[in-house]
Amino acid sequence: MTEAPWRALVVEDEPAMRDIITFALETQDFTTLTAGSAEEAWTIINEQQVDLVVLDVMLPGMSGIELCRRVTSTKPVPVILLTALGETSQRIAGLEAGASDYVTKPFHPRELALRAAGLVRRSPLSRGALTQAGPVTLDLRSATAYVTSKRVDLTSHEYRLLAALVTHPDEDLPFRQLLLLGWGDAQPLGGRELLKTAVYRLRLKLESIDPVAKGCIQSVRGVGYRYVQPPVETDDSVTGT
Repeated sequence: MTEAPWRALVVEDEPAMRDIITFALETQDFTTLTAGSAEEAWTIINEQQVDLVVLDVMLPGMSGIELCRRVTSTKPVPVILLTALGETSQRIAGLEAGASDYVTKPFHPRELALRAAGLVRRSPLSRGALTQAGPVTLDLRSATAYVTSKRVDLTSHEYRLLAALVTHPDEDLPFRQLLLLGWGDAQPLGGRELLKTAVYRLRLKLESIDPVAKGCIQSVRGVGYRYVQPPVETDDSVTGT
């Protein structure tokens, strides 16, 4: 059975530009959905599975920045922003809203397509549908996490971070790699402190579902973090440990 192609949503109000982006993505084996407004795109995102959103900042009605914020706060889907050349404020606002990358207009279609493919390959959603390590199970297609079969409510960044750790059990993952996998940027605003805060909140959420998850996410001094499975408990109580 051949692997299903990636699905990208292109949100662009100019038909000619929308066609250019769609064609470029299809050269990298994407199938595409299109929307001419943020409102239309939001409906599609909530009704269909997408692996990537390519989003123009300047849209009629709801802005691209607001749509980006909605997407990244609810789903672990990478977003590429299309911004005007020289509009630094747009890029900063987009990255603060959770965008994984940005491309300035005018751009080379092949560069956009390659950036898109790279983002999706790095995304945990590009792996198999279900993975489990210890008490944590991830449904990677629906971007849902469970601890001992109980669902955990996570932000998109928390989910990406957990997915990176769980899919690399017992590996020491460096700070930069976790930032890249969680935020799409190895040096986002806040840097390591941003990551430390996210890990702290993630630990609390996992442990609140079931204390068995305590200690699964371990700090690796000077390096980053790793995910370890808790030891299997036995009924032998005479060891004194």
